[in-house]
Amino acid sequence: MIRGDTIAAIASPAGTGAVALLRISGPQALSVAVLAFQGGALAPRRAVYGRILDAAGQMIDSVVATFFKGPASFTGEDTVEIGCHGGVLVTRRVLDAILRCGARMAEPGEFTQRAWLNGKLDLTQAEAVMDVISAQTDMALRAAQRQLEGAIGRRALELRDGLLGVLAHVEAYIDFPEEDISPDTGEVLRAGILQVLDGIARLLSTADQGRILREGARTVLAGLPNAGKSSLLNTLLGFERAIVSEVPGTTRDTIEEVINLRGIPLRLVDTAGLRDSVDVIEREGVARSRRMVEQADLVLEIVDGSLPPGERVAAGLGVPRLLVLNKADLGIAACWGSEEGIAVSCYTGEGMDRLAARMLELLSGGHGFTGMEAAVNARHKACLEFAHRSLIAAIAQLDAGAAPEFVALDLREALNALGDIAGRTDTEDLLGEIFARFCIGK
Repeated sequence: MIRGDTIAAIASPAGTGAVALLRISGPQALSVAVLAFQGGALAPRRAVYGRILDAAGQMIDSVVATFFKGPASFTGEDTVEIGCHGGVLVTRRVLDAILRCGARMAEPGEFTQRAWLNGKLDLTQAEAVMDVISAQTDMALRAAQRQLEGAIGRRALELRDGLLGVLAHVEAYIDFPEEDISPDTGEVLRAGILQVLDGIARLLSTADQGRILREGARTVLAGLPNAGKSSLLNTLLGFERAIVSEVPGTTRDTIEEVINLRGIPLRLVDTAGLRDSVDVIEREGVARSRRMVEQADLVLEIVDGSLPPGERVAAGLGVPRLLVLNKADLGIAACWGSEEGIAVSCYTGEGMDRLAARMLELLSGGHGFTGMEAAVNARHKACLEFAHRSLIAAIAQLDAGAAPEFVALDLREALNALGDIAGRTDTEDLLGEIFARFCIGK
């Protein structure tokens, strides 16, 4: 990627549709568009009807072009958006005409990268662009929109600013010992660090929920043959996805589908019945089922509730597990009375609402998915965990009476990690804080 040149690309999905959108961005965006476009003058924020011509002067398509003068554009640069008919061939030929007039093909993500480089977005907002596009449920979309609005970036920078004040006291005492600056006591510094640690913990608590909203919760249906796993999968999906049969071992491979459970994407995985078998294919299916169970976010252990308890196939696996007493329409056997399970019937629909509520409770750790400020992703989590470890080390240095230089080193590492979340790491901020608060050199 080269800053300063002009890029172009098709901004709408590949395929056939009513319209398609192409985008040009860079210092020569307007002149490139004027060369390719024949119509009225392109004035900022006015949609102008015209035509795109090929090298021989023949019309490729009739289009609508809109000019956005930088910095009042998505990328912060001069940008032209061209809407044309949505055919695969016509869209490609319009792009070829634009490239022939002086633009180059944009790299993946380059428009969003330029928006970040030009200060239109922080890194968390840039990442949220793809989260908005790929959101599968309303709740995932709302979380992505909050991130796109800058919720995570603002919170990370608030924590960074709080830590900046603590570090400024330590750095000022180290760098300017001749000035009349009284260093804060260890307890006051500790209190400031603990306040930042609390904020980091709050953000980290959203990581698992964020992963589930972005990727879907892997929910594995496990149990003995003929317990009703495939029937439950079909009931949750609302259509006949898996073959249901009284013959044991009908399901021999894993079947995966995604559903929207009250705003939460669930990746439902139906598995082969867990039993010993002499059939080579069924044994492989059982082995795959066991691997899926070990990797699950939630295991639904399906049993035939109309029969006395038998072998428990999903106990002691170290993953959240919910016992589902299936076939409640046949009556639940009395010996299940002491078991904590949800009685359901795939035939009548009984218990499905209770099952959904309990699944969401387990997946959210009992906190629910509503009211989240935002949900951090894997990169944010790594930065937050590094900052957390550095601050714990700083507190240990304080408690040990270490030299302030060692405390400052840990604090600075935490500061940089918090700044990395939003893509903002700047030593001048620290100098500005020192001079503003302590009036050094007055």
